[in-house]
Amino acid sequence: QVQLVESGGGLVQAGGSLRLSCAASGRIFRINAMGWFRQAPGKQRELVANFANGGSTNYADSVKGRFTISRDNAKNTVVLQMSSLKPEDTAVYYCNARINFAPGLAASDYWGQGTQVTVSS
Repeated sequence: QVQLVESGGGLVQAGGSLRLSCAASGRIFRINAMGWFRQAPGKQRELVANFANGGSTNYADSVKGRFTISRDNAKNTVVLQMSSLKPEDTAVYYCNARINFAPGLAASDYWGQGTQVTVSS
């Protein structure tokens, strides 16, 4: 089994900063992709930022220049540093990882429990 443990989040005023961290543990052969999604009330879950297969980094247009994703491969951890936060960034943020258990097996998607980020105006 694989677990994604998230930390960070909370309440911040517009213009402030927050840091989200996610650590993957368990039976992991390879992490193909890892990053963060978010879901605001009444909206679909959307990609915020991630490291995709091959090492490329993806960001939602709405967060480019404000959010930075980083990783520690040795610890299977990703960190999302969020700056210049806006009220529209308010959402539940979910860590996601696409993981192979063993060579030759298809990868599976795993999700964290979600952490609330609220930005007040």
